[in-house]
Amino acid sequence: MNVFGGGDGQCLEMTNGGTAVFVDVLMLAVSALAHKPWDFRFAALLTLQDQSVMGRGVVGFGLAELDWGVTPLERAAAKDFLLRVLDLALSRHRWEELTYEPARAEGHLRTYRAMVEEFDPESARAGASVLPGPQEAAMASCVRHRVLDALPFWQACVFCTAGV
Repeated sequence: MNVFGGGDGQCLEMTNGGTAVFVDVLMLAVSALAHKPWDFRFAALLTLQDQSVMGRGVVGFGLAELDWGVTPLERAAAKDFLLRVLDLALSRHRWEELTYEPARAEGHLRTYRAMVEEFDPESARAGASVLPGPQEAAMASCVRHRVLDALPFWQACVFCTAGV
């Protein structure tokens, strides 16, 4: 089981297959919307949820572990970005390009969106950031799949590592 935590003990637990689908549809959306440094750092965090590289059953992160920013404005912008990513994924952005039907993805996205909506970035643990630093942001794009890839961690996107 892979766990993505929210606030107040909420969590989204998914099977390995469910997690792979969740990350795939989020990568399609985050790649379309990322424009600011925090956005690209969050994209890098998503690439680190690639079980083809990291191992099955060992990925996930909690919202309280993210560096949401220093100021209230930065935290609000980061939360807004994540909600927009989830909304775009829920609109089935580029799902027709997947080589499979993303079963259960909509339910997982709705659950996670509710968790993000309820989460207060002010409650995040200071210094406990799992969010990659600015120098590790996912700025490169996979030409073949048109999504952000995992550079500088490895030279592939989540679709390349899955053999798509």
